[in-house]
Amino acid sequence: MLDAATTTDVQADTLLEVNNIEVIYNHVILVLKGVSLTVPKGGITALLGGNGAGKTTTLKAVSNLLHSERGEVTKGTIKYRGEDIHERDPAELVQKGVIQVMEGRHCFEHLTVEENLLTGAYTRKDGSANIQQDLELVYTYFPRLKERRKSQAGYTSGGEQQMVAMGRALMSRPETILLDEPSMGLAPQLVEEIFTIVKDLNEKEGVSFLLAEQNTNVALRFAHYGYILESGRVVMDGPAAELRENPDVKEFYLGMSEEGRKSFRDVRSYRRRKRWL
Repeated sequence: MLDAATTTDVQADTLLEVNNIEVIYNHVILVLKGVSLTVPKGGITALLGGNGAGKTTTLKAVSNLLHSERGEVTKGTIKYRGEDIHERDPAELVQKGVIQVMEGRHCFEHLTVEENLLTGAYTRKDGSANIQQDLELVYTYFPRLKERRKSQAGYTSGGEQQMVAMGRALMSRPETILLDEPSMGLAPQLVEEIFTIVKDLNEKEGVSFLLAEQNTNVALRFAHYGYILESGRVVMDGPAAELRENPDVKEFYLGMSEEGRKSFRDVRSYRRRKRWL
């Protein structure tokens, strides 16, 4: 498969700029410790790292969903198109074109697939004809959803629910999608399908992505640029193609080394040997 970075010319304009933010939960627990990143217009930017690294917290800081979990940004700035947004209401961010697809899919289980998709257009005021046109566009990218459109979302598979969550986000006509752990709990074939759709939406519809993902291997194949988080800090960043070839990334995140694939037993003491710790 061709690398997205080699097939797409990413525009240099910066949409999202996160500068040295700190996030604290319950006024005590410091989770993010000076995270900085940028998301260019037309790019797919991957936020990588293990469970607990701070990926989801970073996305929620951008979409301003921390307060529901007693979290807050206590330092740094978050700007979208040059405007400070970290105090903005999440609904305002949706109207600005910044949409988060939450980890775990979070469909309205009692609604049908199509009703779920239409909730994504709730804030739109451009008429039912345009909404119907976008619904057909969603079905073009997710033909399986058209087949299941009258089914209750709670009775669909995990992969179909992930598609519903992404399709619902598209119905709001987003400029940037914050996509949290899209591969979680899905079979490898479905993961490949989801990421291929992300690539198509980026190239054909111009949607920019900031995606948080534990599956470093697949994320770096589809992303243009990557940031690796550990313990609330960015420990490495660079073009995705370069990160894939970085010896530390290959050994500690892809399970590979210069000698070939390594077992977990061989690398389980990696924290004592990482160059950035």
